[in-house]
Amino acid sequence: MTGRHSPTRLPPVVRRGETADGTFSLVIAPEQAGWGYSSLRVLELPAGGGVSFGTGEDEMVVLPLSGSCTVICDDERFELAGRRNVFSRVSDFVYVPRDAEVTVSSEAGGRFALPGARATRRLPARYGPAENVQVELRGAGQASRQVNNFCTPEAFEADKLIAVEVLTPAGNWSSFPPHKHDEQRDGEAQLEELYYFEVADGPAGPGVGYQRVYTSGPGREIDICAEVGSGDTVLIPHGWHGPSMAAPGYDLYYLNVMAGPSPERAWLICDDPAHSWVRGTWEGQPVDSRLPLTITEEQQ
Repeated sequence: MTGRHSPTRLPPVVRRGETADGTFSLVIAPEQAGWGYSSLRVLELPAGGGVSFGTGEDEMVVLPLSGSCTVICDDERFELAGRRNVFSRVSDFVYVPRDAEVTVSSEAGGRFALPGARATRRLPARYGPAENVQVELRGAGQASRQVNNFCTPEAFEADKLIAVEVLTPAGNWSSFPPHKHDEQRDGEAQLEELYYFEVADGPAGPGVGYQRVYTSGPGREIDICAEVGSGDTVLIPHGWHGPSMAAPGYDLYYLNVMAGPSPERAWLICDDPAHSWVRGTWEGQPVDSRLPLTITEEQQ
């Protein structure tokens, strides 16, 4: 699975539709990103539509962003209930291994994320029920957010892939304090990361959010402070990243996709020491009462 843009290395901010390829509105393969492991595709299917593809060297998850679908992986069939949108409920998902033939179809149509990672082992295809997704509330006050740990090392077995969903209420900051995972050392794992964004609409139209990424050391120079909207993606090969800012009036969703060269699949981060003190202010502060934004039942 490669997009038509694969010969050119992508910029750190990929706008919606810039790497579209047929039924895929987003295609980011490791080669396009200029790294070795993490990938993401977003599939948009019309009612009655479907697409077949080979996973090649990548393990993937089929995660409904909106709508339901049927996934056939080799000779196994999985039915995903999905959801109305990312702000309406926690979704079920399907893991598909490397070297597999996959068909995704949808009777009513929908949008489906395929976070992936270059894998060395071939694990069995498996269904992930929404009820088994670990929903975590992190931070406090205006740094409160919800993390759906559907494909973390503690929650779901994979070879390299780590993926979570984060929902941030309007006006809050998440991915804060800024942190990094660009060195392999005690307490930190080297992980390439993608942030894929969805923003709730307002009464006058589409909403916006903001993402910051900055240099974490020599050879890891990067400087991003970008406005993001639904369908935009930020590539983070290295550097401190955060905050992810939900503008007042607009709830923010992002899908984090991570993978790296470590033989151990571990999500280990290091805070920017200039801002790590902020964690100490959360003690005694309540978590934002708007959380959780989603549960396993559809919210209106």
